[in-house]
Amino acid sequence: QVHVVESGGGSVQAGGSLRLSCAFSGRAFDNYAMAWFRQTPGKERELVAAINWSGRNIEYTDSVKGRFTASRDNSNTVSLQMNNLKSEDTAVYFCAAAYPSDATIQLLFRPQDYNHWGRGTQVTVSS
Repeated sequence: QVHVVESGGGSVQAGGSLRLSCAFSGRAFDNYAMAWFRQTPGKERELVAAINWSGRNIEYTDSVKGRFTASRDNSNTVSLQMNNLKSEDTAVYFCAAAYPSDATIQLLFRPQDYNHWGRGTQVTVSS
């Protein structure tokens, strides 16, 4: 049984930084594509960053490029370093994991592609 647990959310002023972490357990971490999503009330869950099994292939949504950096390491952890935060980054951030059905698939971009989710961590940016 795969479990993912987020940590590191909080409140920060615009221009500040936060680092989110996601602890993965239950299966072989290297077999799973990972992602960070975020969601605000009344809106659909939005992809922030998609990370392939090795961490060498990462893609970001346009609004966070140059400000956010995602990574994964050998301790079964995925991280999201968020710099120069803006009020529009305020959301609940979710970590997600998926076992790609096709070994040639490196990245997954849609919420429905992921079947393991954390409970989320709140990030609030005040202007």
